[in-house]
Amino acid sequence: MLRLAAVVALFALYADPLLTDSCCTETFGGLVLSTQFWDTYTGLEAQGQVLPKDTWTLHGLWPDFCNGSYTQYCDLDRQYDPAPSPNTTTGTPSGTPVPPYKGPSISTFLEPFGKQDLLAYMNKYWISQGSPNGNFWGHEFSKHGTCYSTFDLPCYGPQYRKHEEVVDFFETAVMYYQTLPTYRWLAEKSIRPCNTTTYSLKDLQHALTEGFGALPYVGCSGPRYNATAAGKGSSDNGMTVVSEVWYYHHVLGRVQNGRARPVDASINGASVSNCAKTHGALHYYERTPGCVKMPKVIR
Repeated sequence: MLRLAAVVALFALYADPLLTDSCCTETFGGLVLSTQFWDTYTGLEAQGQVLPKDTWTLHGLWPDFCNGSYTQYCDLDRQYDPAPSPNTTTGTPSGTPVPPYKGPSISTFLEPFGKQDLLAYMNKYWISQGSPNGNFWGHEFSKHGTCYSTFDLPCYGPQYRKHEEVVDFFETAVMYYQTLPTYRWLAEKSIRPCNTTTYSLKDLQHALTEGFGALPYVGCSGPRYNATAAGKGSSDNGMTVVSEVWYYHHVLGRVQNGRARPVDASINGASVSNCAKTHGALHYYERTPGCVKMPKVIR
């Protein structure tokens, strides 16, 4: 007990197994979001960074509070993001600055644990757009992974190995991703990438809700519908290019255990989509060689 207390005091982090069960039950937020991207290019195809065939890619695994808010960059001693976004812990000028990470890529943290298979899987399915994959993974762990109570260092006890929780986070994010075959769920309802066909939000929502067991958040990018020729004069200002899905869960115990219940994205009272609602307003584009550029916000 004294050794564990010394470890807790040394790290001085949020989780304290002597006082709470925050190592056994996720306490920083009430929801966990497993998020996925549909991109059409990486911008780094010439360097071998390509998108996998017929599947959406992993974005991240995020803890949220039940009111829709969330914390970010919760432990700057574990900041491995080369380009923090935002650059303060609150996203406002009054927040603590988040310094850019200048050390070796977070991808190098897996090798000492013999996780070459995990690294290969991440390089195939956890793909960045416009930057090396390792930079993206560093962003996701630093901004979101450090905000789980069950990934806090005291939870690993006196036998903790440096970066053990980083590998644990990656394995957990991949575990959730593997249970959510977005591409297949859509394809089973004849919703497939096509540059000459448009789709309706309600059809995507129906297909994904049937597969997941709850209504996920469907995210779009691209032009707003009422800024397009087809939507001229419409009051529908939703986005028109399908690009992201967020699957909400209530986790039972540690997020690492994978015991979670699907819940509707509307649980916190927020929007369930930013996409256009007009029938046939959405584009689900085919993959391209990398010449098409569309804006993206990385959370």
